Amino acid sequence: MVLLGAIALDTKVVAIGGDEDLRQQAFDPDRFGRDEFPRIRDFVTERAPDAGDLATELAADKSAAVADYGTMAGAFPVMPVELTGTVGEGKSGIFAVDVPGLPDGVSIRVQTGPAINGTELRDIVGDIEFGAFKNQIEYQDAGAGINRAMAAGVLSDLDRETLTGKTISVIGAFTMINPKNWLVTPVALEVQ
Repeated sequence: MVLLGAIALDTKVVAIGGDEDLRQQAFDPDRFGRDEFPRIRDFVTERAPDAGDLATELAADKSAAVADYGTMAGAFPVMPVELTGTVGEGKSGIFAVDVPGLPDGVSIRVQTGPAINGTELRDIVGDIEFGAFKNQIEYQDAGAGINRAMAAGVLSDLDRETLTGKTISVIGAFTMINPKNWLVTPVALEVQ
């Protein structure tokens, strides 16, 4: 009896889902993505210039355009953009979009899933930093969680099979590796 009493006094009960449940303390990239995506969507929407204007400004003075609109993420800036155009051929969920008013030689593609690659949405706001995570894997998982939250909220009802030839309006972000070739990750996409 004494032994059972000692065990009972030394036992701590942790409720499932409570503050002390270690599963609640572990990093959940999907929860992180669901929490962060609305803020990221609003940030991109508020800052996104028209694609034609952005392309013209980049051609005239790339450094000034990056300073006005971009967020540095490592060696390359992440740029917000808003565009409307006609969807061309696609492969693996990435579609070329013919946007009127772009300077010659500038091409735009939009990724529509189901797989969304890249860290543009994580990096565009500039305050989701590596130091806030336990390691590189968690940091990458944070980007993937944001991409999945965006896909669930923006692209879940998109019919990719019939998209070619339609007009779409997109607000999104792209990493500017090449100022004449943009791969846009949407935060909003509307088929007209």
